[in-house]
Amino acid sequence: MRLLIIFIFLITNSFAEEVFDIKNLIINKELKKYDNLSFLDDKNNQINLDDLNGNLILLNFWATWCAPCKEEMPSLDNLQSNKNLNNLKIFPINIGKDNLKKALEFFEDLEITNLNIYFDNPSTLAKTFSLRGVPTSILIDKEGYEFARIMGSIDFNDKNFIKWLTTYN
Repeated sequence: MRLLIIFIFLITNSFAEEVFDIKNLIINKELKKYDNLSFLDDKNNQINLDDLNGNLILLNFWATWCAPCKEEMPSLDNLQSNKNLNNLKIFPINIGKDNLKKALEFFEDLEITNLNIYFDNPSTLAKTFSLRGVPTSILIDKEGYEFARIMGSIDFNDKNFIKWLTTYN
């Protein structure tokens, strides 16, 4: 029995690596739809996800104290300016309860120029999406369905990831 389980594990893992070869990427077997989700911009205005249908959305949850968030943020900034992903809208959402000044310093230290800062609202998207840690990125298709998520940090400059993401653009 143990041998069978190990064999199945090896087969499924090798298949997943061959097809995607993208660290920390989890593709949903079933699409997930959420209603009435919103977050705040840097001026405390609400942004509603339903208003963004028709765009490929990447919600990146981060915090200023998170070392992996700091590591991946520059590549996320580059991804926003990728010409092959002109329909992609990236929303880096601070869930660390940081104030705007601290979040702006984080962006300035990393020379982030293509992204704006957003904040989780009191109803907490982190809770709605059942986040287990940061960074976590949620990928939402043009119809408003979550089709994948990235649990942990990745290099958003990775050519395999960009190629895969362009199939949803």
